[in-house]
Amino acid sequence: MAIKLDKMGRKELEKLRADVDKAIVALRKKEKKDALVAAQKAAAEFGYSLEELTSKRSGRAAAKGTKAEAKYMDPENPTNTWTGKGRQPNWFKTALANGKSADDLLI
Repeated sequence: MAIKLDKMGRKELEKLRADVDKAIVALRKKEKKDALVAAQKAAAEFGYSLEELTSKRSGRAAAKGTKAEAKYMDPENPTNTWTGKGRQPNWFKTALANGKSADDLLI
């Protein structure tokens, strides 16, 4: 079935796009469900559950990572903090651009 898009009006094209988007979402859900069933079946063939194979624990309790303490605080909004590791948050960059120093933002 060939659809002649050039013969369709804007509203018809928008309706078609919405229908296609819905069909894609439905197909993705079905494929995801099918993949989960296949993975569970494959795990069962080896005598495991999928949960056993995907668990982050390996026999004994996994070591918990420690969360780094905040080092800097946004003077405009004290709930915004940063450890000083990774990318600088926007509020930190803005404060530096407005003449503050990193030392001014220390907690």
